[in-house]
Amino acid sequence: MGRIVLDKVTKTFGNVEVIPPLDLTIEDGEFCVFVGPSGCGKSTLLRLIAGLEDVTSGRVLIDDTDATEIPPAKRGLAMVFQSYALYPHMTVRKNIAFPLRMAGLDQAEIDRRVEEAAKVLNLTDYLDRRPGQLSGGQRQRVAIGRAIVREPKAFLFDEPLSNLDAALRVGMRLEISELHNRLGTTMIYVTHDQVEAMTMADKIVVLRAGNIEQVGSPLELYERPRNLFVAGFIGSPTMNFITGPEAEKRGAATLGIRPEHIRVGEGLPWSGIVGVAEHLGSDTFLHVHDTGLAETITVRVPGDVEFKHGDRVVFGPDEAKIHLFDANGLRKP
Repeated sequence: MGRIVLDKVTKTFGNVEVIPPLDLTIEDGEFCVFVGPSGCGKSTLLRLIAGLEDVTSGRVLIDDTDATEIPPAKRGLAMVFQSYALYPHMTVRKNIAFPLRMAGLDQAEIDRRVEEAAKVLNLTDYLDRRPGQLSGGQRQRVAIGRAIVREPKAFLFDEPLSNLDAALRVGMRLEISELHNRLGTTMIYVTHDQVEAMTMADKIVVLRAGNIEQVGSPLELYERPRNLFVAGFIGSPTMNFITGPEAEKRGAATLGIRPEHIRVGEGLPWSGIVGVAEHLGSDTFLHVHDTGLAETITVRVPGDVEFKHGDRVVFGPDEAKIHLFDANGLRKP
């Protein structure tokens, strides 16, 4: 079991409240991602769950047991950090086995768990190597293996892929998702990368200044963002925001439309001049200026559509995909 409940949890450092009163439930077996900009409190929240930071007030419940005063080592959780934190003089086998030896397990059980974790993570052929002989992705898998052998109630990941290059990030993202499918263990994952959040999560928690802005599935947040902040944070490229007459005639302060929900073609109501055209193969992103709507409108078109800098483009929104926000930045029904 790995159900985690935060009950009116707060955290202050001196006179600064970094986590205002916060309630959150993470169900057993969920893959929950904390996402938000730097400084939003996501890593602090993870450390409160782990017990690496003391809560100022409120309770942390793990499987209905109040764990607020329980030390980290006794909470039954396993944390994977941004830095691999491997012992360079130890082999992969000994690195993975280290927490089990510290816990006093017998050698036969240690060997069983290490071999099983190595098989799951495709590390069997590397067990007798040292970390310096491994790639960044392999070292991260060793760090995950060290967490797996503890058979925790939940895994806590603190931006584990940020030290990897782009290709390795994609590969490890898939591996961690596959690992969750195989183990079925609760996972809480911190990232500032909304693409990671969208592709990995069952549940996304969007944070800003320690507050939860919205909780929901990736598609819920994408299709029905609660406010302008969530709408602008979720989705890549970001949603276009338009104020002025075009929003006002729809009874809103701000109109939002995603680049992929804009069509190009004669007879549509908007027009402008292409600035940068980003040709990405399958897609092209047009950054359109001089529209009279916003400084720049980003439009997603098929990769084989040929536009270049300075071209005039006529375009318009899919009316069914428009998002409307009131003067307080909240989504209108």
